[in-house]
Amino acid sequence: MVGTTIEWFDFFIYAICAGLVFASQYFAALGEDALLLSFATIGISFFFRPVGAIIAGHLGDRIGRRAMLILTLLLMGVSTVLIGLVPTTASIGVAAPIILVLLRILQGLSAGGEWGGAALLAVEHAPADRRGLYGAFPQIGVPIGLLLANGVLALVAGLTTAEQFLAWGWRIPFLASVVLIAVGMFIRTRVSESPVFEEVRQTRAQSSMPIVPLFRNHWPLVIAGALMFAANNAVGYMTTGGYVQSYATRTLHLDRSTVLIAVMISAVGWLVSTLAGGWLSDRYGRVRVYQVGFVIQLAWMFPFFALLNTADLGLMILALLLFSVGLGLTYGPQAAFYSEMYPTRVRYSGAAISYALGAVLGGAFAPTIAEALQTGTGTVYSVAVYLAAMTLIGLVTTVFVKERRGVPLSDEVARTQ
Repeated sequence: MVGTTIEWFDFFIYAICAGLVFASQYFAALGEDALLLSFATIGISFFFRPVGAIIAGHLGDRIGRRAMLILTLLLMGVSTVLIGLVPTTASIGVAAPIILVLLRILQGLSAGGEWGGAALLAVEHAPADRRGLYGAFPQIGVPIGLLLANGVLALVAGLTTAEQFLAWGWRIPFLASVVLIAVGMFIRTRVSESPVFEEVRQTRAQSSMPIVPLFRNHWPLVIAGALMFAANNAVGYMTTGGYVQSYATRTLHLDRSTVLIAVMISAVGWLVSTLAGGWLSDRYGRVRVYQVGFVIQLAWMFPFFALLNTADLGLMILALLLFSVGLGLTYGPQAAFYSEMYPTRVRYSGAAISYALGAVLGGAFAPTIAEALQTGTGTVYSVAVYLAAMTLIGLVTTVFVKERRGVPLSDEVARTQ
């Protein structure tokens, strides 16, 4: 959980700053398209997530989960600190946005490999009847990372003037990541390898090329996992990708610090609902909890934007809190569900690639699409239609996925589709 929190803190401060800072400091020459391109740089990194997932999945299924977690943490941390040192376009010209995008790509590679290892290490250590709850702990690293990212940026924004924040204040969270790297490395180097993977290693049953049997025998599961996560990720990236923060400050003219604090409060709600989702999936099944979460997500989509448009802080917090309920129920069971989908020899590859592809299909350009829809139609409700459609895709997909709660994780017999 701590390592995943650090990973996503690093990932999210970029996404939030894309809406608040980078458009004016790195892409201002593009005029009205600056914000769209700034959001697009969030999406570009997503195309490198599957690459990171394939590399980390291959090595994770070959040499172990723990080694990959250490590697991905280092890659994310170093690239984040370097982002905080990139001069603006006013200083070095076109080289500035190019360097920024290259470092964001490194973040994407790390994020693609991180989740699978964290999820498997938690779930493969868990008792069979508590995998959902154990697996929810790396999941809550996301809302905690969002909470910390918004909290630190809100603190910096509150202690600096608007000019100071844009000039240098935004860099502080990126540079402070060096401390978090040290904490994460201290913890991850002391975590034991997954007992399920150790069993496979001792019998020399690892696959020499895990991706081949994965796509030969389990490709329907890879697609189903990707579609379910896409439905969750597109909606989640309204806050984690910075769209809500940008919309509230630029269109509704709310104070930057106020908006960041509202998102922090919603992150606490997301944390609680994610833990609840994992726990409930141990009692009622992964598929059932997913379906309830998607229905809630769908039902709240239009009321969410209606309350947001009031520009009232209390109603905005209420909207975000209830928005987080469906997100948590479709995110909490994910680590356990995806771990139970695949046999050990291809589990890291399968879980990581499903996750990475879902991120590309869902979150990659969700803020960019949302901004384009809002600008093109003149109403934020067009964004609600887009998110409702994504949610429906996830809900329909769950109908075709088998419940796998409690299956033996050490069983190397391929799961039936």
